[in-house]
Amino acid sequence: MIPFLSLKDVTAAHGEEIQAAVRRVVDSGWYLQGQENARFEKNYAEYIGVDHCIGCANGLDALIWIFRAYLELGIMQPGDEVIVPANTYIASILAITENGLTPVLVEPDMNTYQLDGSKVEAAITPRTKAIMIVHLYGQCAYTDQIGELCAKYNLKLVEDNAQAHGCRFKGGSRTGSIGHAAGHSFYPGKNLGALGDGGAVTTSDAELAECIRALANYGSTRKYVFKYTGRNSRLDEIQAAVLDVKLKYLDEDTEKRRAVARYYLENIKNPAVILPQVPDWQAHVFHLFPIRCSRRDELQQHLTTNGVQTVIHYPIPPHKQECYQEWNDRSYPITEQIHDEELSLPISPTMTEADMKAVVTAVNAFA
Repeated sequence: MIPFLSLKDVTAAHGEEIQAAVRRVVDSGWYLQGQENARFEKNYAEYIGVDHCIGCANGLDALIWIFRAYLELGIMQPGDEVIVPANTYIASILAITENGLTPVLVEPDMNTYQLDGSKVEAAITPRTKAIMIVHLYGQCAYTDQIGELCAKYNLKLVEDNAQAHGCRFKGGSRTGSIGHAAGHSFYPGKNLGALGDGGAVTTSDAELAECIRALANYGSTRKYVFKYTGRNSRLDEIQAAVLDVKLKYLDEDTEKRRAVARYYLENIKNPAVILPQVPDWQAHVFHLFPIRCSRRDELQQHLTTNGVQTVIHYPIPPHKQECYQEWNDRSYPITEQIHDEELSLPISPTMTEADMKAVVTAVNAFA
């Protein structure tokens, strides 16, 4: 079986450095809010191209803290609206509702799977305070049109960068630095993954960064002094040390992912399969390689039978989930079609040429 993603192999690629980093933390006797966090936050902020990086417990928390900070600073009020793509992973929406804000779901572009900028303006109301773009599957979701709408209506632009570490917009700014603030996930399966949960917020807004850092540390601005009713959401020293090792190789690993994607795009020749469109290779880091097929479940079973593991991202759209029952009768046809047809093929920086050939052969053999 060709695994969808072998985390063991991904970790082993830099295993000696990772083990040395973990030993360094263990031997230091300092396991939270120490030098490893400070070093990683500095290096990641520089890599993304922002002034501030705040490590936190996971990617969902990173997004939650952004909106919570805007509420604490009086920039948003409960009930305000946030435009968000209808086809995103549910964490993007959970961060909005967790803060008493109102998600406004907007359909994606069928060709890119990213938020369709041409549909955004019609969804803006006097209560709209932000647009959240999600760089889904590793592709840059930002467009000049979305930026112009944020400026026209004085909206905050929040990026969900959980799947797009290292991605660039038009070869320039990295995702995570384009908006007013961005949430990042370091879940082990991400392009920049920890050995457990982890996340971060990046921003160049000093006031926002200070508020988020306090919120994620019980609401404390200094020891035993609590300005906000916060929570405990901190990146631990071991994860920070591991991430700092892997950050050095992120661009190199991204190029390996792009090589796999190129091979798939050049060699998959099955009329039943719709391949992703890649107009700008710098704007895609291929966290996932999503294909579409009207007989998706049959194709997945065929690939499983032929030794290729795949994953559906995602089988149920957010508006059909039980946790949002009040939306279950809504219709988002483009989103629903994507969720009915999407299938992700194996892609990772550790795949061999033999692995790629086997995947292509199996896909092309689907009748």
